[in-house]
Amino acid sequence: MSAQIIDGKQIASDVRAEVAQKVAALKEKGINPCLAVILVGENPASVSYVTGKQKALAEAGMTDKSVHLPESTTEEELLALIEKLNADKTVHGILVQLPLPKHINEDRVIMAIDPKKDVDGFHPVNVGNMMIGRKAYLPCTPNGVTVLLKKMNIETSGKHCVIIGRSNIVGKPLAILMSQRSINSTVTICHTGTKNMAEITKQADILVAAAGHAGTVTADMVKPGAVVIDVGVNRIPDSSKKSGFRLVGDCDYETVKETASYITPVPGGVGPMTIAMLMVNTLEAAMTIEGVQA
Repeated sequence: MSAQIIDGKQIASDVRAEVAQKVAALKEKGINPCLAVILVGENPASVSYVTGKQKALAEAGMTDKSVHLPESTTEEELLALIEKLNADKTVHGILVQLPLPKHINEDRVIMAIDPKKDVDGFHPVNVGNMMIGRKAYLPCTPNGVTVLLKKMNIETSGKHCVIIGRSNIVGKPLAILMSQRSINSTVTICHTGTKNMAEITKQADILVAAAGHAGTVTADMVKPGAVVIDVGVNRIPDSSKKSGFRLVGDCDYETVKETASYITPVPGGVGPMTIAMLMVNTLEAAMTIEGVQA
């Protein structure tokens, strides 16, 4: 029997509708939640992501103070802009679209953002607070994964969650979130140094593919009935498409869906949740900074 497909698009749409309602309530109190997305250069994927974020801001009724800077922007110029946005009381959230051009140090840029406005959840203050279970802006993609599981009523307590990938953006923070008491899973992280990976992934009740490589997970690596969450977004050539490529995840979707009980498609699974959780964080930032509840 084929897996039930987790419709990330629909769940994200529901989350964004909830955010829009709360934004409308805040606006009645004279508060306009505002996000500034900074894009440096013309990386096609980044331009596309930023466009998606701007569309979501408009739908939520939030103020968009996005800034598009040329590739030649210096690190000092970018840091000066962040400092200005940190001080701007009308801006509640700041997000710098990664990756940045090679001449700019990403760590310095992330460190420069006021943790109270760090809606990406990448600043060490937010990462540290998340680690010890204190209030923090949670990284959008890992938080999106946990919300998908919750909205689908998938049991997580006592379940073995295996995560393939140890990035600071997905793998590591997701491992922390999945092991917290509210979710209560037992977590294993696999990575490029893992030996006999299939032996480990076959033990997973919940398998998360976040390796960043198409075809990483094949059906023989999945325990029958496992929940498979595919975080990967990979472009592969496809001459039948106008763009010349199509998007696929890290799983061999067609075969894995015959083994799994639930699966997220790519596109339309985790991706829409990332932007939805960014809207949640921006709303949270506006309420925290303004000292109100929606």
